[in-house]
Amino acid sequence: MQVYSTAGWTNKHETGGAATFSMKNRVDLRGLAQANSQGPSFLAVAIALLVLYTVWGSTYLAIRVGVQTFPPFLMGAVRFAVAGGLLLVFLQVFRGVRLTIRQCVDNAIGGFFMLLGGNGLVSWACEEIPSGIATLIVAMNPLFFVAAEWLLGAWTQHKQNILASTSIDDAKLPSSQMPSLGSVVLAHSPNRWTQIGLVVGFLGLCILVAPSLAGQSLSTEGLSSQGQVQLAPWRILALVGACLNWTIGSMYIRHARHAAAPMSGASIQMLAGAVFMFMASYLLGELREFHWGQIAPEAWWSWVYLVVAGSLIGYTSFVWLMKHASPTLVSTYSYINPMIAVFLGWWILGEQVGPRVLVASATIIAGVVMISWSKR
Repeated sequence: MQVYSTAGWTNKHETGGAATFSMKNRVDLRGLAQANSQGPSFLAVAIALLVLYTVWGSTYLAIRVGVQTFPPFLMGAVRFAVAGGLLLVFLQVFRGVRLTIRQCVDNAIGGFFMLLGGNGLVSWACEEIPSGIATLIVAMNPLFFVAAEWLLGAWTQHKQNILASTSIDDAKLPSSQMPSLGSVVLAHSPNRWTQIGLVVGFLGLCILVAPSLAGQSLSTEGLSSQGQVQLAPWRILALVGACLNWTIGSMYIRHARHAAAPMSGASIQMLAGAVFMFMASYLLGELREFHWGQIAPEAWWSWVYLVVAGSLIGYTSFVWLMKHASPTLVSTYSYINPMIAVFLGWWILGEQVGPRVLVASATIIAGVVMISWSKR
């Protein structure tokens, strides 16, 4: 399996040392694993990706069921408190955990963006938006990863140009001889297929949400007899914001100067995320008139599944992959998850699936596939 990374930066935090990635250079994951005995094997990367492809696709259904009687931010707070605590205890007993204050702070920041700003907003949106449609919107995540890698690579190159211009006899080159930030950004722009994929993916999102943004109902006739569904604009915006927050948190953790071990970092992210989500739950008034007896049995079963499959298995696999694989490769789970989520939502919950949803899903997935294929 071969991938490209759109960034031109040097990653100093991969297991086994530094590795330079460039848009124009191929990185063979199999060869990388064989050349570096300390790095992950090709099979390990493939299994972790398979977990993300399948498990995370089903978590949208669990979230949708859970938030019907379990307040979304409170559910997330309890979920990540339990999952993070269990993971930390397991690591301490079997491996020992050594974390500096800086590492704890970095992972807490990552937890703020990925769990509160990412998972929390998804859970809140799923109170009103069907799980299949929610995961189609979240499938736009690779677009944010591509943009992040592109801009980060350009900014890193721009800083290197500045340092190079002042390192020769400590004499700064004239500004006219130094490439501007704009020219560096253009030089690091994604290739043509990636750009087409970005446009196609955005077009798919417009097809999906445009009727609701215009105040119309989303037609779902065809595979369901329940008629039409109105997508709340604020909930749609929350899902887009979740993609942005997830990307920020993921890239921050990946480029932290004093990176923690992936599993130890994941436990801190979940515990910190639990604190942030509990604070959000309190500030949003979820605890007013709340009592534990209002939570339906199916919501508790959904919560258990989210703790075990979504957090302990899925989230830790994602964090591990973000340390050992290209962010763009990792983000390819976004075009497998929608197919699983849409099918499960239709099959189990009877969620409405009609022509517009099918066309939008095909368009979004096509855009994401173009982006992923361009990295090969």
